[in-house]
Amino acid sequence: MTKADIISEISTKTGIEKVDVQETVEAFFKVIKNSMIGGENVYVRGFGSFVVKKRAQKTARNISKNTAIIIPEHFVPSFKPAKVFVDKVKNNSKKLSVEA
Repeated sequence: MTKADIISEISTKTGIEKVDVQETVEAFFKVIKNSMIGGENVYVRGFGSFVVKKRAQKTARNISKNTAIIIPEHFVPSFKPAKVFVDKVKNNSKKLSVEA
């Protein structure tokens, strides 16, 4: 499912025009991105958490030149789904695999 599909489905289910739904969805993602860029985690109860994870400094190898390089510590965005959400997906996927 793409962002366009999500916008279409929300528009159909709510009766709100696609343009308004698109602006809302874009604003939602922008708030999440800006919060995470600022180092803040975003928690959506029942869905999951958008968290900023710290990666420690490490030594890597460039095998073509046979040299060691230092990768400095850095931060990466991550998503951790809520337990309720994971359980629903697990239970639904079991039903789908039984039908197949």
